Amino acid sequence: MAYPSVPSAGRQERTLSFEGQSSIVPLARDFTRQALYAWGWLPAANATARAAAEDVMLVVSELVTNACLHAMGPEELRITCDGRVLRLEVSDRGTGQPAPRAPHRAGRPGGHGMFIVQRLSLDWGVLRMADGSGKTVWAEFSSPSS
Repeated sequence: MAYPSVPSAGRQERTLSFEGQSSIVPLARDFTRQALYAWGWLPAANATARAAAEDVMLVVSELVTNACLHAMGPEELRITCDGRVLRLEVSDRGTGQPAPRAPHRAGRPGGHGMFIVQRLSLDWGVLRMADGSGKTVWAEFSSPSS
């Protein structure tokens, strides 16, 4: 279930619950694309803005796919934007620690997801639930207009 934008002192937020959903990677991409249009990232005014939006779309795909592969699926996608920074958050029940595979070997199949997240985002990290019941993996991006 998707919830509308919530403006608060220039901050906007959208949340997508994956409960009972199928085809969740395309669903997450469509949801993110809608937010990017609503918040002025799309349509892109130039190549730099287009690349920024494409980076966000690729990273949301990677985070949701990783939750599917390693954490019994994602529970929620939250996207926030304050005009300067866009933040993706994917929550799941997994206990693993996402990390770029080291050393990264470009020719090796698989294992590139967190390397891509690290390379394309301004910053990223993992927030653990206090009760140990899961985590939220987040990534941030600078607005192309910043």
